[in-house]
Amino acid sequence: MSEYEDLKYEEKNGVAKILINRPDKMNAFRAETCEELLHALNRAGWNNDIGVVVLGGAGDRAFCTGGDQSAHGEGDESGYGGRGTIGLPIEDVQSIIRDIPKPVICRVQGYAIGGGNVLATLCDFTIASEKAVFGQVGPKVGSVDPGWGTAYLSRIVGEKKAREIWYLCRRYSAEEAERMGLVNVVVPHDKLDDEIDSWCAEIMQKSPTALAIAKRSFNADSESIRAIGSFGFEALKLYYDTDEAKEGVNAFLEKRPPDFRKHQK
Repeated sequence: MSEYEDLKYEEKNGVAKILINRPDKMNAFRAETCEELLHALNRAGWNNDIGVVVLGGAGDRAFCTGGDQSAHGEGDESGYGGRGTIGLPIEDVQSIIRDIPKPVICRVQGYAIGGGNVLATLCDFTIASEKAVFGQVGPKVGSVDPGWGTAYLSRIVGEKKAREIWYLCRRYSAEEAERMGLVNVVVPHDKLDDEIDSWCAEIMQKSPTALAIAKRSFNADSESIRAIGSFGFEALKLYYDTDEAKEGVNAFLEKRPPDFRKHQK
């Protein structure tokens, strides 16, 4: 996999930059995207010449908007990006972001929605353009992230705010995301890459072993969420087989409001 279909990959000055390269799909991920992300993150994460990883999305519109709802038969039919009944390995992508011993910076230049919002939550740092927009979509399309996207989010923004984000599926500006602790810093759109390069250069001056130990230590405190997520995704598989969950996808594709409650048992 020296070349990727759904990603752009670059190594320079100790920095590995990984961009989801599906701008025509708002950088939504399909099965191939997830498999390539796993390869690229492992490739960068265990290379001693790399000191920091930047995860972003191509184009100006979106970092990532979660699972590609048009990729039926290729990925998760929920449109959110869990394993579902298809086997989209987003849970593994989430884990590898935490597991590699390098800081991962999320570059958010536009929308970070649904599964994309979870990736931004999981990265060690999130640096956003003033044009960035954050939010959840799961309950609007009959889905949810039952692990890192909920339990870990609450550690970052607090229980009340996390429940608001998930239950109401609102959109939040970059400034609002920064105030709630979801974003480290917000910069003018045309300064985003300069700011990220500055952070990368600063990280490269630090001891890689000390950083790896620090990351492991931070992760240890929340590692129980991995087991919660594994349990939750098993339940999610069963949920995705229900008419209630399918109503969310059907309504989205048919461009109509969903009527979940008619399927509630």
